[in-house]
Amino acid sequence: MEAYSDFAQVYDLFMDNVDYDRWAEYLVEFLKKRGLSEGLVCELGCGTGNMTERLAAAGYDMIGIDSSPEMLEEAMEKKERSGSDILYLMQDMREFELYGTVGAVISVCDCINYITEEDDLREVFRLVNNYLDPGGLFLFDLNTEAKYKAIGSGVIAENREEGSFIWENIYDEEQRLNEYMLTIFIPEKNGLYRKHEEIHLQRAWRVEEVKECLREAGMEFVDAWKAYTDDPLGEDTERMHILAREKRTEGKFYTDEQ
Repeated sequence: MEAYSDFAQVYDLFMDNVDYDRWAEYLVEFLKKRGLSEGLVCELGCGTGNMTERLAAAGYDMIGIDSSPEMLEEAMEKKERSGSDILYLMQDMREFELYGTVGAVISVCDCINYITEEDDLREVFRLVNNYLDPGGLFLFDLNTEAKYKAIGSGVIAENREEGSFIWENIYDEEQRLNEYMLTIFIPEKNGLYRKHEEIHLQRAWRVEEVKECLREAGMEFVDAWKAYTDDPLGEDTERMHILAREKRTEGKFYTDEQ
């Protein structure tokens, strides 16, 4: 089962506790401090376009990439309402292609945690490096081991008039794999509910592992810190930001045949 298929219909409903406005302000300030106040920015794992829309409103020419057609359908509806000029592409971040380079690539809401294999993580980084302008920035967040340990194994449920869900979580500390099974109930016009089930799998990546994959992908690791703050990482940090930079190399564009 693909992640974020049926759940896309109620994703924004159950994510209404996320302060996207504050997160967007942080990202815009971060980019502007590093000389990027306009131009092309690509978001990997854009989902329903919550962050993509906000960055577009801040003046960036946004490209949103996601592998879920259902999530992108929600994003396109937002685009129609806002009148934004966002380019949405349905692509897997392990295989994405752009028409040219961009000034920055971002990924938020622990999308990179969905990459669970080292080879795939390295390939994502290699593609990001491929499509960044010289010296371009790659900023992404990750849930940490501390976050998954805090969630642990258990059940979370929420019931609303617009929909309900049951979240069964299992965290394997040895493998650092977090699996959660979502059971979603979406109301129909006849008063009945449709039941949907999805399985999501994420990995808790360590900073040293990310550093090595970035290096092997040809990127320059810059820093890691507590996400959406200026604070250094601590043992109890549950979400971290990582910043990497495009490292200029000759002939970095490649094809599948190379």
